[in-house]
Amino acid sequence: MEPPGGSRPVTVSDVQELVRRKDELEAQIKACYELLESQKGVGMNEPLVDAEGFPRDDIDLYQVRTARHNIICLQNDHKALMKQVEEALHQLHAREKEKHARDEAEALAEAMSQSRSLPQPFARVNAVTPGSPASVSGLQVDDEIVEFGSVNVNNFQNLQNIAAVVQHSEGRPLSVTVIRGGRKVHVGLIPKRWAGKGLLG
Repeated sequence: MEPPGGSRPVTVSDVQELVRRKDELEAQIKACYELLESQKGVGMNEPLVDAEGFPRDDIDLYQVRTARHNIICLQNDHKALMKQVEEALHQLHAREKEKHARDEAEALAEAMSQSRSLPQPFARVNAVTPGSPASVSGLQVDDEIVEFGSVNVNNFQNLQNIAAVVQHSEGRPLSVTVIRGGRKVHVGLIPKRWAGKGLLG
């Protein structure tokens, strides 16, 4: 396996492999300590000579020396491995953050392209009288009209076009499409006589 920091991006399974190796090393270190323990509790620093300076004959000196040497080597390996685990985790987290930022940027770009692909409005609602058919249908001030029945940006000349459509649609549902807050919204409008002026208000 390539160590973290190589040209290949770190994966979760790389980290799992590093952790498995760390567990193995810890088990080996523990085994070496147990071996020292079995030799009359000799640790890492107890003297291996007796009071007169002779090698102790109550323990297996070779085993003790080997175990001590192994512990030092294994602990160094363990330290290096822990550094690798840490670096690998950092890389994974950095990649997650990058991915999150990329996803956000893509979502934003998509929203932008959607707003660019919105149809062209030909009129804006500047007033809606409360209680009027327009108000009841949900039309709002600042809605930008892109379709009003059969009228759209391609055939709209002036407000007379809308007035004609309204006259012909009295009492019948009329499909109106507006842009509100950067999104297309469909409004079902029924022009009809009411207490106020006109058929819409």
